[in-house]
Amino acid sequence: MSTNQVIHIHAEAPAKPVLGAPCNGCGVCCLAEPCPLGRVISRKRFGACDALRWDETQAIYRCGVLTDIEAVLGARWRWAAHALRRLARRWIAAGVGCDASLQVERDS
Repeated sequence: MSTNQVIHIHAEAPAKPVLGAPCNGCGVCCLAEPCPLGRVISRKRFGACDALRWDETQAIYRCGVLTDIEAVLGARWRWAAHALRRLARRWIAAGVGCDASLQVERDS
């Protein structure tokens, strides 16, 4: 059984890399569903992670827990920033390669 999900990707986002290739910031995985930490932050299991941020300068998506944790969680979480960044890196497989087996079809 095949299920389809529509996600809205920034027009300038890079194409999703093949499984196992280095992450290029396409955002597909985080737009489809949050990682375990993103589920807590977003309070949802499906749909775009609320921590996902578009980097206009680099034209890529990045995890806000890694790039701007105070904007995502507020200054009150500054004390836990190091631990939360470690969790985020682990759960998004930072530096490991694309682990999203999703297939992407873009509208023309």
